[in-house]
Amino acid sequence: MDIQQLERIASQVRRDIIRMVHGCQSGHPGGSLGATDIVTALYFDQMQIDPAHFRMDGEGEDMFFLSNGHISPMFYSILAHRGYFPVSELATFRLLGTRLQGHPTTAEGLPGVRIASGSLGQGLSVAIGAAQAKRLNGDKHLVFVLMGDGEQEEGQVWEAAMYAPAKTVDNLVAIIDYNKKQIDGSTDDVMNLGDMRAKYEAFGWQVVECDGNNMKEVVETLQQLRKNAHQGKPQLLLAHTEMGMGVDFMMGTHKWHGSAPNDEQAAKALAQLEETIGDY
Repeated sequence: MDIQQLERIASQVRRDIIRMVHGCQSGHPGGSLGATDIVTALYFDQMQIDPAHFRMDGEGEDMFFLSNGHISPMFYSILAHRGYFPVSELATFRLLGTRLQGHPTTAEGLPGVRIASGSLGQGLSVAIGAAQAKRLNGDKHLVFVLMGDGEQEEGQVWEAAMYAPAKTVDNLVAIIDYNKKQIDGSTDDVMNLGDMRAKYEAFGWQVVECDGNNMKEVVETLQQLRKNAHQGKPQLLLAHTEMGMGVDFMMGTHKWHGSAPNDEQAAKALAQLEETIGDY
């Protein structure tokens, strides 16, 4: 797809996020809005996938794991529009007994979801295991995992970060949604992350950075990461994003990490987001 097509899809995904969280008055709009461009580019342009024939083992295709599972509204919208399940099912978000729970789960058998996530810190470990399985099976496809920056405060992340270079897991691309905010405030105030690039490079990762809300830059960076795969190092993308991207009153603050907009706020947000491929 060209950049304008991807931007149109991203706009629709952002509309879906607002409507889903507003509809059930629960969820996490801030991070979902910020990470939309990255995951849109992956699913609609960069990853080699077959939504019509989803397999849990991911054999013969690229794989994606959402570690920071609280941004599920974004993930569900992209999966639906990509053809994993009906777009109309987005209306069931967070309703009791449905497949679209607040954090992705596997018990309901939702196509596109391979792990239950949202218990932060686990996604990188899972992605490493999947990447090693692909290497053992002679599968040249890549494994992608998205993490939050606040999630980097989890100890398990750093065990995995040490393991991947040590075992030459070079078919792995980890992405950090680097918006510098988490539920209780800025990451600098809660637990300063320091120089993230230097830390991962010290562990042996190849690190690149981009503006995670500039679709052209995101696509070009992901293309670069694919070219650099299978060359001896796992790769990390530090994607600098804005929490609440696309909705002016949600940007620049952590307050919309896990808060649902009321009727007036939802209407104001939707007025800023173009409907492009149809609301559910």
